[in-house]
Amino acid sequence: MLVEVRVERLGLDGATKSPVVILRENDGERALPIWIGPGEASAIHMQLSKISVGRPLTHDLLVSTIRELGGTLSRIVITRVEQNTYFAELRITIDGRSVTVDARPSDSIAIALRMDAPIFAAEELLNRVRMEMLDGEDTPEDEPLDLAGSGQGEEETSGMTPTELQEYLRRLDPEDFGRFTP
Repeated sequence: MLVEVRVERLGLDGATKSPVVILRENDGERALPIWIGPGEASAIHMQLSKISVGRPLTHDLLVSTIRELGGTLSRIVITRVEQNTYFAELRITIDGRSVTVDARPSDSIAIALRMDAPIFAAEELLNRVRMEMLDGEDTPEDEPLDLAGSGQGEEETSGMTPTELQEYLRRLDPEDFGRFTP
């Protein structure tokens, strides 16, 4: 069964300093944290904050490609997790034909936000996080999240101001890219 979710916020895992996107079910309290790369965090943050750039970025290019081919993004689905790596699918409709494209959740979320497409997660993923919390295993709630902002206005949904995200990305070392599984 699929559950519709929304991007609740972006944050940084306090232990690894890796970006985390928190998805929350639309009609409930369950959440799904997914550790993502800094580039994808930036793309999601830019869309949530309505920041535009002069030329299309990679996610904008894919959106343009889908539209130019006459397609629509009907939804994205976060389907499963294997060895701490999440998998997702873009569900695209072109000329009445459904096409499913394998993608990383972070890229899928960035594209869905740009196309106003719904985001879904497999219910078992939301249940798994809930069970881990009940079992006391390491979960995002056990790790401090360094979420910037006062909970007011834009920071409430994005977790970081554009300036804070830009500074975080500027300080990244190439070695940081090996600390997480996008």
